[in-house]
Amino acid sequence: MISLAAALGVATVALGMVLTPGPNMMYVVSRSIGQGRRAGLISLAGVAVGFVVYIVATALGLSALFTAVPELYLGVKIAGAAYLGYLAWQAVRPGGTSVFAPVELPPHPPYRLFLMGLVTNLLNPKAAVMYASLLPQFIDVRAGHLLLQSLQLGTVQMCVSLTVNSALVLMAGTIAGFLSRRPSWLRIQRYVTGSMLGLIAVKLATDPGRPSPA
Repeated sequence: MISLAAALGVATVALGMVLTPGPNMMYVVSRSIGQGRRAGLISLAGVAVGFVVYIVATALGLSALFTAVPELYLGVKIAGAAYLGYLAWQAVRPGGTSVFAPVELPPHPPYRLFLMGLVTNLLNPKAAVMYASLLPQFIDVRAGHLLLQSLQLGTVQMCVSLTVNSALVLMAGTIAGFLSRRPSWLRIQRYVTGSMLGLIAVKLATDPGRPSPA
């Protein structure tokens, strides 16, 4: 079993990342605004299957990799911290645009909505880095059961991401209208998200701890 601290750490990182607009959010929100909530939820179902693929693939690989080469932890930590820092800058940089801006999109049938959600997530660099560089930092090698730990941590991340994106899909039209009339609120959201990601990046980069072989 993963510790409460590990679960909360992953949940915090996952929340910071999902609140930073990326391919998954842009696709499901744009579909919800342009084609309705049902289309957004079908698209999100495809995203969810993509997360399952990432969870299983990463867990199977990490259970062997971290046992054989625990020294990779330092490189993983630096890569994860650097990417979080990049996301923090993307959130606060001048000239950022809103994911909730209305767009004209041709309607897609359900199977294509699902497939595009799946493909978007599988090709999403945020998801790839999350599973390859960030989640492994919360695995306790000394506690053993690396496969189970990876699956549990991945499930925590997936639940946070799907919960936030589901809420955005259901409220996308309302949020888009609200932000179009209050652009200052969008800037506040970007700065809060960027600050949170930046603090997490600093903590990961300066944390002296590292796992040791079981």
